[in-house]
Amino acid sequence: MPSQKVLEQKQQAVAELADRINNSVAGVIVDYKGITVEDDTKLRKELRENGVKYTVVKNTLIKRAAEQAGLNGIDDVLNGTSAIATSAEDYVAAARILQKFADSHDNFTVKTGYLDGEVISLEKIQSLAKLPSREVLLANVLGAFQAPIASFARAVQAIVDKNGEEAAPAEA
Repeated sequence: MPSQKVLEQKQQAVAELADRINNSVAGVIVDYKGITVEDDTKLRKELRENGVKYTVVKNTLIKRAAEQAGLNGIDDVLNGTSAIATSAEDYVAAARILQKFADSHDNFTVKTGYLDGEVISLEKIQSLAKLPSREVLLANVLGAFQAPIASFARAVQAIVDKNGEEAAPAEA
């Protein structure tokens, strides 16, 4: 039986993870067995650069934290080695990075994930992984908004240029 101190540490870890799940918009749970330290370091760096928090956690702690956070339906994948990646702002970053990594590493697999507190299927995670990053999507939207304005500005400039030519006195 664990000591009172160990029990309190585990309860604190569960509470922190539950809070992290509640404050995230998306998360992915993976099986990381068999990857090298070098690959793991590169993966963690890429996740960190994209605002994704990645932690190796015992399955029982993930299960209890998910229960506290009201995230049901992940118990069946909590076996073997597990790590959880959560993102507070970007819906696709964790799925995109981890699925890409899983596609290039045989021993690394995506187990499950969630969006806005609801567990999603592996198919949805794979679909999310194919979406471009938030910055690319925003740039595309901005480009779509700017295109009509730019066309209008060019048309107005053409009218001004044409009227300027007609109004200019002819030189002899």
